[in-house]
Amino acid sequence: MTHELPDEDWTASWISPAEPAVPPPGQRPAYMLRGTFEVTGEVTRARLYATALGVYEAFLNGDRVGYIELAPGATSYADTLYAQLYDVTADLRPGTNTVEILLSDGWFRGMNGTWRKPGAWGDRTAARAELHLHHADGSTRIVRTGPDWTSQPSTITAADLMNGQTTDFTFVPPAPQPVLTDAVTAPPIDWSPAPPVRRIQDLHPVSVRLHASGSWIVDFGQNASGWLRLDDLGPAGTRTVIDHGEHLGPSGDLDTTHLDSARPGQAPLPFVQRDQVVSSGTPGEVFEPRHTVHGFRYARIERGDIPLDPASVVMRVVHTDLTPTATFTCGNDDVNRLAEIAARSFRSNAVDIPTDCPTRERLGWTGDYQVFAPTAARLFDVDGFSRKWLRSVRDDQLPDGRIVNASPDHARLKTIENPEADIITGSAGWGDAIVLVPWTLYETYGDDGVLAESFDAMVRWVEWALSKARDHHHPSRSERLPHHEFLWDGTFHWGEWCEPKQRAADGTLIDPVAGDPMAWFMADKGEVGTAYLHRSTSTLAATARVLGRTAEADRYTCLAEKIRDAWQTEFLDSRDRPQAFYVRALAFDLVPDHRRAQFADDLVALIRDAGFHLGTGFLSTADLLPVLADTGHGDIAYELLFQRSSPSWLGMLERGATTIWEDWDGIGADGTATASLNHYSKGAVVRFLHTHTLGLRQAPGSTAWERFIVAPVPDERIGWARGTFDSPHGTITVGWHYQDGEVLIDVDAPPGCTAEIIHPDGHGT
Repeated sequence: MTHELPDEDWTASWISPAEPAVPPPGQRPAYMLRGTFEVTGEVTRARLYATALGVYEAFLNGDRVGYIELAPGATSYADTLYAQLYDVTADLRPGTNTVEILLSDGWFRGMNGTWRKPGAWGDRTAARAELHLHHADGSTRIVRTGPDWTSQPSTITAADLMNGQTTDFTFVPPAPQPVLTDAVTAPPIDWSPAPPVRRIQDLHPVSVRLHASGSWIVDFGQNASGWLRLDDLGPAGTRTVIDHGEHLGPSGDLDTTHLDSARPGQAPLPFVQRDQVVSSGTPGEVFEPRHTVHGFRYARIERGDIPLDPASVVMRVVHTDLTPTATFTCGNDDVNRLAEIAARSFRSNAVDIPTDCPTRERLGWTGDYQVFAPTAARLFDVDGFSRKWLRSVRDDQLPDGRIVNASPDHARLKTIENPEADIITGSAGWGDAIVLVPWTLYETYGDDGVLAESFDAMVRWVEWALSKARDHHHPSRSERLPHHEFLWDGTFHWGEWCEPKQRAADGTLIDPVAGDPMAWFMADKGEVGTAYLHRSTSTLAATARVLGRTAEADRYTCLAEKIRDAWQTEFLDSRDRPQAFYVRALAFDLVPDHRRAQFADDLVALIRDAGFHLGTGFLSTADLLPVLADTGHGDIAYELLFQRSSPSWLGMLERGATTIWEDWDGIGADGTATASLNHYSKGAVVRFLHTHTLGLRQAPGSTAWERFIVAPVPDERIGWARGTFDSPHGTITVGWHYQDGEVLIDVDAPPGCTAEIIHPDGHGT
């Protein structure tokens, strides 16, 4: 039974705080909106329905309601807004009751993205709430937000999700003012399919030490997303300043310079995640900044000569409350640690939407999630989480069919002219998320509803890409050939982003983008574009077939074949191609069967020439090890997995990584950090641990795990492996170990599933 309140049944008004003067973005206070009501007679049930344009907390008689954080969450607010439901029966009392809503900017009009631009969804925050009281006599009463409510600034004198929160417990708010009523425009209220953001875990410091600068450096032992709780605030008037980051510099002080944002020829924009609190000296006073969120392992706490009690400091780990669906463990501790940090990276970047990093950008980049979605669907139940995000992707789709690079799109490229953003929108591997993520969800969970929801958006994206392939061509292809009609090479692509960087003679890393941005921008990335055009077109054909749209299925199947033919004509006999080219060609089934072995051998040769180092970036790293194993080169896959010098996964562990880095050289041998140290994309390697090391994977052509294959690819360095997966039919358990030179496999399949076991020597059962 659902207790959601349909949009048409809401009767409350939108209320906004009175703001005589509006501070700049990132520095605005949180406002307390307040109403009172009387309770007479016995109330058998009380439900509070609430939402906001901004981030809100609800209170009843001074007590916080529920355990949802950062409500109502990140959406494309012009089109979609979710509400939350709370059971508050136990919080009521006879007589006068007070309901309060603490409201801050949040994603709605707070700072967003690399350049800390304010959300362009609206100029004014607002909240809307209804309290439904059900009495013992059968009557119902509704308490609504409306003109009788008041507002005033709170002790949260500044609140921003990115910049941080300042709370001044000595602040005396001015007299309450009447709220503004229905001064905003909002979309219809809906209900999210995703689990909420919650406080998931408390981490206590592994060390707290006094730095030579006089500040305290707190180490929580791992990167995570969340905030710091502090219940030692010092005497009245004590100002405590807390900075958060991922790295310590050579002096042992917090260093966030690797997260500064810079454009060529411009001064960097310093990265700051700073909370502040001023103590009133009241016993039991606690600082817990729930109107911001940070990505960090370390905190620097400054408060002059006032001492700090280390036991008073706790990290609240905060992210979407995703249910784990898989386990994996093996006989190699380093591989187990890699699996752990990859899952942690994703959880850190699952704060209501799948972000690239929980620090500098926090954007729902489509390319990152397109790459990681198959891994995410193995590790966690991400059905509702992903469908919520996909709605924003569809909301933000441009009129011409392009998918924006990151959703929700706080810059509102769909409605606000932005030439700089416009020119880099519509990239292969990024926009294809609208096709490939729904298909991943359908295959995993078996619900074709996700395909139906996104089908029109899929079609518009693929048709736009097809039109660009037909009408635009890279300058290097001045002679028009018949197959060029199906090469997607004439518009912008990010390409194989973040491949390992080369080093200059002095040992410094060479950034091809920053070093020569025009050459990078103009480079021919038609191989990547055409490969993804084939993949999305063929996936769209399969989607149409599932939905019973036979004519569209036949059309896109035919187009996909023409695109594959064009790719083969243009690229099959290419020379001097990077590892990613071969990985993508094999993973996307672009290579004729009689050429697959040669392509795999060419890939292996490149890996050998690189000293058994990988050379892949965002788009192909997830497929690198599976491709090697599936083409008979499992030994090479494990050489890459166990590689310890950079670039490599275990190289990250060697240098202290607790989450996956954005750059392969995230922390150099000299201890210098570059880019984000919590970027989950390259952590997609752990899918290989489940599908090949453990050997458990869904059978091709099946959905919802009705059929699966157990085909482990063992290695002596792994020793043994065990794992489970909570499929829609029940838990599948798999294990293998060596005994007398043979691999023994154990499988426990739930009812309704068919299992095929393939032993390492190739024979099946």
